[in-house]
Amino acid sequence: MSHHQDGISRRTFLTTTTLGGLALAAGGISLPFGITPLAAAVGESVSTHQDRKVWSACTVNCGSRCPLRMHVADGVIQYVETDNTGDDNYDGLHQVRACLRGRSMRRRVYNPDRLKYPMKRVGKRGEGKFERISWDEAYDMLVREMRRIISQYGNEAIYLNYGTGTLGGTMTRSWPPGKTLIARLMNCCGGYLNHYGDYSTAQIAAGLNYTYGGWADGNSPSDIENSKLVVLFGNNPGETRMSGGGVTYYLEQARQKSNARMIIIDPRYTDTGAGREDEWIPIRPGTDAALVAALAWVMINENLVDQAFLDRYCVGYDEKTLPAGAPANAHYKAYILGQGDDGVAKTPDWAARITGIPVARIVTLAREIAQTKPAFIAQGWGPQRHSNGELTSRAIAMLSILTGNVGINGGNSGAREGSYALPFERMPTLQNPVETSISMFTWTDAIERGPSMTALADGVRGKDKLDVPIKMIWNYAGNCLVNQHSEINRTHHILQDETKCELIVVIDCHMTASARYADLLLPDCTASEQMDFALDASCGNMGYVIFADQAIKPRFECKTLYEMTSEIAHRMGVGEQFTEGRDQEGWLRHLYARSRQAIPALPDFDTFRQQGIFKQRDPEGHHVAYQAFRSDPAASPLTTPSGKIEIYSAQLADIAARWTLPDGDLIDPLPVYSPGFEHNDDPLSARYPLQLTGFHFKARTHSTYGNVEVLKAACRQEVWINPLDARPRGIANGDTVRIWNGRGETRISAKVTPRILPGVVALGEGAWYDPDDKGIDRAGSINVLTSQRPSPLAKGNPSHSNLVQIAKV
Repeated sequence: MSHHQDGISRRTFLTTTTLGGLALAAGGISLPFGITPLAAAVGESVSTHQDRKVWSACTVNCGSRCPLRMHVADGVIQYVETDNTGDDNYDGLHQVRACLRGRSMRRRVYNPDRLKYPMKRVGKRGEGKFERISWDEAYDMLVREMRRIISQYGNEAIYLNYGTGTLGGTMTRSWPPGKTLIARLMNCCGGYLNHYGDYSTAQIAAGLNYTYGGWADGNSPSDIENSKLVVLFGNNPGETRMSGGGVTYYLEQARQKSNARMIIIDPRYTDTGAGREDEWIPIRPGTDAALVAALAWVMINENLVDQAFLDRYCVGYDEKTLPAGAPANAHYKAYILGQGDDGVAKTPDWAARITGIPVARIVTLAREIAQTKPAFIAQGWGPQRHSNGELTSRAIAMLSILTGNVGINGGNSGAREGSYALPFERMPTLQNPVETSISMFTWTDAIERGPSMTALADGVRGKDKLDVPIKMIWNYAGNCLVNQHSEINRTHHILQDETKCELIVVIDCHMTASARYADLLLPDCTASEQMDFALDASCGNMGYVIFADQAIKPRFECKTLYEMTSEIAHRMGVGEQFTEGRDQEGWLRHLYARSRQAIPALPDFDTFRQQGIFKQRDPEGHHVAYQAFRSDPAASPLTTPSGKIEIYSAQLADIAARWTLPDGDLIDPLPVYSPGFEHNDDPLSARYPLQLTGFHFKARTHSTYGNVEVLKAACRQEVWINPLDARPRGIANGDTVRIWNGRGETRISAKVTPRILPGVVALGEGAWYDPDDKGIDRAGSINVLTSQRPSPLAKGNPSHSNLVQIAKV
């Protein structure tokens, strides 16, 4: 395979056209500014001067970090290649090839949407009206306003918003907030209001914490070579983990070795299937826990559970393993058999009416999962992104627990796949003097009614209640200020009231939907314009680090985050504490020296800079979650209170008794089924009869790359609708439709396809919100339709629990 980005020589082009301000050659290679279409058309070399190859990286939040080799001449990136080291087999140090998103990095660097210089707002928030100012004016305004807010309201009034636009960076890292340079700056200045949880995993992280203790680990996908069955609940690596460092690469290679059957359970027939699966079982959104309960009913009644595993490693499966103080008959077995409080047996007939899956298929699926060992049972993060997501995540994990597949090769914990990671040193960000934090999803409430938010009703941590509302927001490398946060219209109205949040500072590279709501806009450098390390890759049985070097000088008046925060720290009188006398490269050399102590195989700094990527195999071959616990639970207990897998959680029983929850919300010590809100049988379905679920779209990483025209053209934003739902509405494939509910309306083309369950429609998340003068979105931005009502336990985003109506425009 050619290592050129487009599979053809970079020297030969035939015809060109102009798209989005860039010359675009037939065959897909984009020509940079300064290279004429004429020269390309007559076959001249793209690089008129000797080019140099510079290692860089794509650091967006897709689960992988991919190396990019920039070819630079005359200070301009000419074209982009990807990893050319290693081989094609995950048993070695395989290539980490970037997907087409990463390979289109030039189109982000040279995008017409690039922010060029500091600007301050002159219109209403959201109007996108700004005027250019100098860096000195920007710093003076920011420091003056930040000092005023701290003096008037205290540091708890300053919030670091969620942002994952450069999640894989070291100096540029944008999440979690406590690990960013913004956090280091604020910690030098008295602290800030922190957040917990994230938009990707809030419910599963909270739910499985009470099952396994802490973040729930999983076997590496390479270990599927030891599996006989793969069952994926809403897990779609074919579209979410596409790179050479991603899961889809491992999944296919490992299955070739094991020939494991693969069953996909999802409302949508995803590209992870695409003919490679053995079976697709469509399921109504939010009903996975009902399916699991019926599978458990079959396993229990047919004596297919691993009783020895449940007795030794688990708490709360049956009466003899219930923790002290738990009510009689409060165990999982009683719940499944209808002997618990609700008195309902969770039979396949019961589940079929809820899930839409036939009774016979539920029975045979239960037998197959129980009798085929080892089984790799995993869930993506779609099933938990519901109004009942915490319960759903715990329920799916029960299949691995009931069958004893935890802690063994070829099995899994029921969580998402895990990986081997290198202990590379991160940027120290100091201690936050403010101990208070809120769920990342409730920040709009904290603007509206901060002092009324409490620990027992709103999940406030660190104190009983907030003292002040949010008055200042740092929004760095994130589009969650508007685009990626639910119920955009509500957020818009909250942010437009300048008496509430008084200062919004946005640091970004492009004029995103969120950037339009800034009071102060600061233009950031891309990864191509600075030096950094790219870390945090989910890569199965191989860990790696990328040296992302500076390929070109910063464009326009853009500055790096470290330059900005160092200058602000200096003006706030904490410059020496912040920088410790180091510039950006000085910090990277310092962190690298410390990392070499933990990873002796790392080469020296300058050698690593030349080789671009360092890879290291898992010495154990495959990462097996909870293997030590399985071998000896007494010597290697879990971090749960009991040290065991907690099917019944006494902690959750206590929370359920103390917390204040709205009607319809449920926290339960067992992984039970609850419909949550906006489900299939909700009374609201009389007005809005279709369930709307989102999915991660392969042309974007969330909203990143959402302004790259060739990607938008290659993968059109469309709403998926089944022919049985489209036909009575008079909708044909390609028709423009309106999708609406009580929260808003968006208009987009319809994709009429049997790849979506009847009664369900699906819309890729991350399209850039684009309202008309009536507030109707024209981009297919799903968060016009989603709700800001949080989930019960994590107070997380229920992005896939939505009821809507659709009609042809």
